Amino acid sequence: VDLKECLQSAELISSSDPVFKILEDGSVYTTSIVSLSSEKRTFTVLLKDTQEHIEKKIHINLVADKEKKTRHARDTVLKRTKRRWGPIPSVMIENSLGPFPLQIQQVQSDTAQNYTIYYSASGPGIDQDPKGLFYIERETGNIFATRAVDREQYPSFQIICFASTPDGYSPEVPLVHTIRIEDDNDNAPYFTQDVFEFGVPENSKPGVIVGQVTADDRDEPFTLHTALKYRIVSQAPPVTPVFGIHGDTGVITVSSPHLDRELVSKYTLLIEARDMAGQPYGLCTTGTAIIKIEDTNDNAPSFKHMQYEARVEENRVNAEILRISVLDLDEPGSPGSGAVFEIIRGNDDRSFEITTDRNTNEGILCVVKGLDYESSKQRTLVISVNNEAPYVLAPHSRQLAQSTSTVIVHVLDVDEGPVFKPCLLTLEVKECEDMGTLIGRYVAEDPETGNSEGICYRIAPGQCNWINIAEKTGEVRTSKVLDRDVGEMRRGQCNITVLAIDRNGKTGTGTIQVIIRPGNKNYPRIAKTEYIMCRDRKPICLTAQDADVSPFSMPFVYRVADRSLSASWKVTPHNDKSAYLSPRGEIPFGKYTIPISVSDNGGKQGVSYVTVNYCNCDTPSDCTEEGTDPRDLPRAGSSISLGVWAILAMILGSLLLLLILITICGCCGAGVMHRQVTDDCANHNLIISNTEAPGEEVMDHNIIPLQNTSDQGGYGIKTGDQQTFEMVKGKGHTLESIKGGGHQTLGSVKEGGGGGGGGGQTVMDTCRYSYSEWHNFTHPRLGEKVHLCRQDEEQKHSEDYLLSYNYEGKGSLAGSVGCCSDQHEEEALDFLDQLEPKFRTLAETCIKR
Repeated sequence: VDLKECLQSAELISSSDPVFKILEDGSVYTTSIVSLSSEKRTFTVLLKDTQEHIEKKIHINLVADKEKKTRHARDTVLKRTKRRWGPIPSVMIENSLGPFPLQIQQVQSDTAQNYTIYYSASGPGIDQDPKGLFYIERETGNIFATRAVDREQYPSFQIICFASTPDGYSPEVPLVHTIRIEDDNDNAPYFTQDVFEFGVPENSKPGVIVGQVTADDRDEPFTLHTALKYRIVSQAPPVTPVFGIHGDTGVITVSSPHLDRELVSKYTLLIEARDMAGQPYGLCTTGTAIIKIEDTNDNAPSFKHMQYEARVEENRVNAEILRISVLDLDEPGSPGSGAVFEIIRGNDDRSFEITTDRNTNEGILCVVKGLDYESSKQRTLVISVNNEAPYVLAPHSRQLAQSTSTVIVHVLDVDEGPVFKPCLLTLEVKECEDMGTLIGRYVAEDPETGNSEGICYRIAPGQCNWINIAEKTGEVRTSKVLDRDVGEMRRGQCNITVLAIDRNGKTGTGTIQVIIRPGNKNYPRIAKTEYIMCRDRKPICLTAQDADVSPFSMPFVYRVADRSLSASWKVTPHNDKSAYLSPRGEIPFGKYTIPISVSDNGGKQGVSYVTVNYCNCDTPSDCTEEGTDPRDLPRAGSSISLGVWAILAMILGSLLLLLILITICGCCGAGVMHRQVTDDCANHNLIISNTEAPGEEVMDHNIIPLQNTSDQGGYGIKTGDQQTFEMVKGKGHTLESIKGGGHQTLGSVKEGGGGGGGGGQTVMDTCRYSYSEWHNFTHPRLGEKVHLCRQDEEQKHSEDYLLSYNYEGKGSLAGSVGCCSDQHEEEALDFLDQLEPKFRTLAETCIKR
């Protein structure tokens, strides 16, 4: 029978028919011979769970097998299977009283009908520890116990029984036989702790869990021998019971709302644990549980007295004048008893302060500001007290009022020195006032008499010497001219301590704060006065500075001070600090000195002279030391003169022109060459053209365009592809030696642009050219020169002119070994890369000539 499927926690198993016995594994055995008739036989198996109080029943029906099988000749003969030769497991009562030896079971073999069978056994209790506890009779198979057994030590025994013939033959398989020791309630319960300690806040509500006590029993589990019940035997102190305990679990709870730590701070409970589910015949034991009542702030503090008195001398500070004690029934040292004092009335001027002494829980009243007997002879304070922790209202109680107490402080009169009123006097002095200017009066009074008679004044040593004070009258005057831009007066203020001494030698002190009020003593000046203006006439931003502070500085007002120049120049406001200067219309190039008037917010006005160099340039950096073109200088009536830099520029220009003429003459003299220049090559040289029509467009595919490898347009090393290109001239010919019969200038090329539309008339510009114009002029012509340098005497391209090499790192110190390696370094074409400023000047000079 599957018992676990019906009730897994079954503790008691019994049968309604004593002929049948049910074991714990569900096996059903017969205790005697059973004869089944044609009718079925029924019995019931009862399962009980004593812990959970559950009962289950299993109904079993036994039916006789009515089928009888007739064996035929051809049927297979089946062998008879032996039935089990041993009995069901044996049971022995724990702590049995005997008599011993006590027979507990008998084992028999069916083969005893045919053979003489001897029985033997081995295992625990026989030939193993505990040895000699059991033995089996050799002839009958009866098993005997020799003494009592403790189940808690040996809950069961498994022995092996043998059946054999005298000659040693074993007709039966060895039988494993179990001897179970049935439990006897011989062990009383015991608590797991000697003393259980718990805590619960006072005024807790009924039902609040305090803690749990636990007990154990060494008897067989899940039986009545270990079914424990708990109860409270006694309570100390013996007042109304305030705790209860759950009988099965041992959980202690509050049963009364009257837990007051101030009445009872600790309870001791005597608790009993009894087995057999608490039956009177069950074994029991007792344990102790101590429950401490934890404090809550359910008691408000109160003053011992409703009124206190104290005395203190006037002008005394940081002095303790009174200690105030309070009563609090809560636990000392806890937040519920810690006192917090507060002055709730009579301390508007913050002259008093009260703190708490943590050791004594007293209030310490101190005076932190000096009291004046003459103004008030008595002070009345109202002080309240509370706890650090919030107040917890106890059940069935009303809210308590805050406790207060009155403190009367008597002020004692003391002979004191003069007193300044006010103690801090602020005097403002206008900047740069004359020395000795009266700026105020600072006097003190005698508190006893209420007047200033007989009081002398002086300034304490070590003060700043800005002022003097009259000894008798207290008049304050300046001792020097106060200027915010000088020395220590830059701070703008100074605190000076003044002493007042009466006839008795008593001294009082006061403080004069002298503040220098800023004045408008500086006029605004323009920081930068020299500017360069190019022909785009971009306005110049003028910015002024003023050493004064607000309100005597910004905003500034700019205007041209000279009426004659105001017709040519104008000033446009930009912001509070700056303005733009620009010409009103077309004006000649040159230098102009313009007086600019700048006024600050206080009306102070200053004139700054601004020099503007109006230069014929694109950017201010182009207007170099050479100055402007002489033709661009202003005509009569303007104040423009030739400066030193202009003269120096003219001299340098003349020297440069002379050097160029010498170079041209040298190039013409070198016209005798070993090789003749073909006409085709001559067509690509610069020539002098007197035609007024546009020149012919040169379309020669033999010209190799120059390849720029840097921002300056020169020849260089191309490192990205690791190749080096060397551009040299061949066979010792100079660049000038291959020029044609005439010269073509930059000016002539530029003039050609207007030939088509003007009927052949040359259009001349201002003789100034940009970098792009110069580049367009020189680039194709330098290509022609390079093209000629690349050819040998037979008009074939030189094979070693353009050479490619694998890049091997740093170049050789030996230089090139090409066809042009015999030329000097100064004859290389690299100088053309740096000709931009000078070459343009040369071109302009040639065009003008």
